[in-house]
Amino acid sequence: MFSKWFYPDRSDDKPYLQAFQAIVRKEFTDYLTSWRIIILLILIVLTCVGSLYTAITTIQDALDVDEEAKEIARSSFLFLKLFTISDGTLPSFLSFVTFLGPLLGIALGFDAINSERNKGTLSRLMAQPIPRDYVLNAKFSAALILNSILFVALGLFVMASGILILGIPPTLEEFLRMICFLVLCIAYIAFWLNLGILFSVRFKQAATSALASIAIWLFFTLFYSMIVELLSKTILNPVNISSTEEALSKQEMVFNLMRLSPNYLFTESTTTLLSPSVRTLGPYTVEQTTGAIAGPLPLSQSLLLIWPQLTGLIAATLVCFAISYIIFMRQEIRSK
Repeated sequence: MFSKWFYPDRSDDKPYLQAFQAIVRKEFTDYLTSWRIIILLILIVLTCVGSLYTAITTIQDALDVDEEAKEIARSSFLFLKLFTISDGTLPSFLSFVTFLGPLLGIALGFDAINSERNKGTLSRLMAQPIPRDYVLNAKFSAALILNSILFVALGLFVMASGILILGIPPTLEEFLRMICFLVLCIAYIAFWLNLGILFSVRFKQAATSALASIAIWLFFTLFYSMIVELLSKTILNPVNISSTEEALSKQEMVFNLMRLSPNYLFTESTTTLLSPSVRTLGPYTVEQTTGAIAGPLPLSQSLLLIWPQLTGLIAATLVCFAISYIIFMRQEIRSK
């Protein structure tokens, strides 16, 4: 995307494309043979199986009540509950993705560049007739392919297990909602992957880039919501509110502050996709709900509802990638 600015005279891109594909294959193979990544993938798969087991047992207990409950379940997006429901012993599949997904992205990206630099292999790679930007693009592409394969496989595994155990196939809308949910998961992890790559380009030591990435993850996971809650006590103080319109605008301000967090954007988007009964993501009054027809939103309306959140996630990902790209292209790479 930015390569034309730095390499405007590429008359024949075929050799460069072959080199790019070779780097992607090499990086993808390295990920599959890395014990760090293997352990993290095993942890994600095990947590997925555990959350799926609790969701299926909870749904089976509800379906065993009577036939009427089964008919109600058929018409209430039963399959989507496989990703969101839990019996309290283990978090849901959605909760595990929200918590462990960033760790996977950070683990794939925090040493993407500085490890090559410290080993001395980056200067050797740059000595080859390969555009410099292809190295960064290939590392991101290989990690993104691994993320995509993993979450598509997990999503299909959840769907297949639900069909075999519950005996109820998903409807077309449920299937499309689950596909959109998997796309959201990939976009969410891509942000943390690019954040890890950014710190990998910026810092020379892998430990420093890992600590910086984890610090930002912990800030948005634990502390950011606390900070916004403290601010909201002052913003939403009834003493400072004189009208309903002012209350709504201040409540919307608090929501917008929360939406600066990628975790909140992902949670808000996936909750809307997997819970079609969610009809709005902002504050509303009783007058605004008067006359509204109760029922789930169609998929098209849910996508329109989460479009700003998805755009925000993609924009944050592109910003991180652009900054790491510019820094990497301007860095001086010397052989040891």
